Amino acid sequence: MKLTFLGGAKTVTGSCYWMQANGKNILIDCGMFQGHDKEEDLNFEEFPFDVTSIDYLLLTHAHIDHSGRIPKLCKDGFKGKIICTKATADLCAIMLPDSGYIQESEVEWKNRKRQRAGKPLIEPLYTYQDALDCIQFFSPVSYHQEVRLQGNITIKFSDAGHILGSSILEIWVNENNSETKIVFSGDLGNQDIPLLKDPEIIESADYLIIESTYGNRIHKEKENKVRNLLNIMEETIAQGGNVVIPSFAVGRTQEIIYEIHKYRELYKDDMEFLTHVPVYVDSPLAISATEVFRKNLDCYDEEARAYIENGDNPLDFPNLTFTRTPDESRLLNEKQEPVIIISASGMCEAGRIKHHLKHNLWKSNSTILFVGYQAPGTLGRRILDGAQKVKIFGEEISINARIENIEGYSGHADQQGLLNWVRGFKNKPKKIFIVHGEPESQHAFAKILKKQFKIETIIPERGDSYELTSYSITAQKPLEHLRENFVRLQLLAQLDVLSEEIYFLTKQLNQDVLNGKDDEEIKIIQSEIEEIQNSILQINLMLKGSV
Repeated sequence: MKLTFLGGAKTVTGSCYWMQANGKNILIDCGMFQGHDKEEDLNFEEFPFDVTSIDYLLLTHAHIDHSGRIPKLCKDGFKGKIICTKATADLCAIMLPDSGYIQESEVEWKNRKRQRAGKPLIEPLYTYQDALDCIQFFSPVSYHQEVRLQGNITIKFSDAGHILGSSILEIWVNENNSETKIVFSGDLGNQDIPLLKDPEIIESADYLIIESTYGNRIHKEKENKVRNLLNIMEETIAQGGNVVIPSFAVGRTQEIIYEIHKYRELYKDDMEFLTHVPVYVDSPLAISATEVFRKNLDCYDEEARAYIENGDNPLDFPNLTFTRTPDESRLLNEKQEPVIIISASGMCEAGRIKHHLKHNLWKSNSTILFVGYQAPGTLGRRILDGAQKVKIFGEEISINARIENIEGYSGHADQQGLLNWVRGFKNKPKKIFIVHGEPESQHAFAKILKKQFKIETIIPERGDSYELTSYSITAQKPLEHLRENFVRLQLLAQLDVLSEEIYFLTKQLNQDVLNGKDDEEIKIIQSEIEEIQNSILQINLMLKGSV
C-alpha cells in the first residue's frame, strides 16, 4: 500500500491524501488551499494522477479545506464514488455550489480589472453548475457502518465531533495475506462542543494520520468561554457599539446561535440584553447550513436532543434574524442601535464579513470577536496579530475596534484534547503522521507524542510518499514539483503580506517622525530600519547569485 501526501502537509488547508492498494486508487479528502491569493493558486494545479483512475473518494467532512476541490476532480473526469456520512453529503450539496458561485464571482471581478489592463481573461476553478453536477457521485453511509470496497479494502466512519457529520476514518487493507489498518483522524473536535457529540475513541491502528491545528496550544478559558462571550457582548452593547463575529458558516455559526438560545433563559436576570438586542446571521450559506443541522438530529448530543423533544428549536430565538439578500445585508450597517452580526467567512477572506469589518473596524466602541482558527496570511490573522491598519476593497481602514479571540470555541481539539484521544488507543500505532498544522505546531506535537507514548512520528511535506505494510514503512520517491510549488507560493504570499506591512509601517513612521519623536527614540527606530535594510540587501544578493 502506498500513501502520498498531496495537501494538508505543513499547512492547515488543502487536505488530500492518495492511497494505492491492490490495484485501487483512493483519495481521502480533496480540499482547497485557502488563505492568501498566492497559496490559493495551488488549487489550479493539475492533479498528479490520472483522475479517471480514482475509484473512491473518502470524505471526512464537508469543510471546504477538505472538500473544496471535489467539483474540479469531477470536472476533470472522476466517475467513482464519494463516500461520506449523510450529514456531510447534505452539507456538501449546499457548500460546494456556494463555493462555485464564489469562484465565478471572483473571476468576474478579476476579469474586469484584467480587461481594463489589457491582460488575458482567466477561467474559474469551477462553476456553480460544475459543483451541482458533482453531487450525483456522493454515496452516503451511516456512522459505524462497515463498507467493503473493491480490492479487499474495508472502511468505517466514526464521529469526530468537529462539525455535523464529521468523521474519523478507519481503513483496513488486506494484501499479501496480511492486514494493515490506517486511521485518519480527520479534524477532531473539542469535548463538549455545543450541539455535537464528543469525538469517538478508536481502539487500534497500525498507522495514524492525525491533525495538529492546535498541537502546540492549550485552549484558554475553555471553562468560562460562554461567560466570556456574553460579557464581551454585553460590554460592547453598553457602549453603543456593534459586535461583529467572523464565523464559519458551517459549525461555528450554529454553535453561537445555540449558546445564545441556551443562555437567554439561564442568564436572563443579569444578561437581560440577550432578550432584546437584535442578532443577525448574515450569510446565505450559514442559513442553508442551519437548515441542514435541523434535519440531522441524530448527530446531536443529548442536551440538544432534549430541547427538540420538549418542542423547542435550539437554533432559533425571538430576536434572531437571518438576512438572505445583499440589500438586507447592507442595511445592517445603517442601523443606529447596537446589533450582533454573525457573518462568514470565518477567516475574513471573502463574503459579507468584509463589508461589516469595513464599517466597524474603525469604531472604538465596536468589537470584532473571533471564535475560530485564523490561517497565516488571512485578513483575520492580520487583525488578530495586531495590525493597526488593513486594506479592505482597496481602502485603508484603521483598526480602533476592540479585538477579542475566544479559543475555547475552536472546532479543533487543543494539544491536550489530541493527546487524550491518542491515549484512548488500546493498541497504539507503530508510527504517527502529523498533518493539518503549521510547522511549529507540528514539531511541538511530535515532541510531546514521543515523550508521552514513545511513538515515532513523521511530519510529511507535500508530495512525500510512503510504502506501508503491517510491519514496515519505506519512504518512496516524492513528487518534487508539488513540494517546490508549495514552497514558492508560500514565499510569494509572505512577501505580499510583508509588503503591505512595510507600506503601513512607512506611513506610521513618517507620521511619528513629523510629530516629534525624541532623539533617542529616533536612533532606535533608525537602528532597526538599518537591520531591515541589511536583511533585504542579503536577500537581494542571494537572488542575484541564483540568476
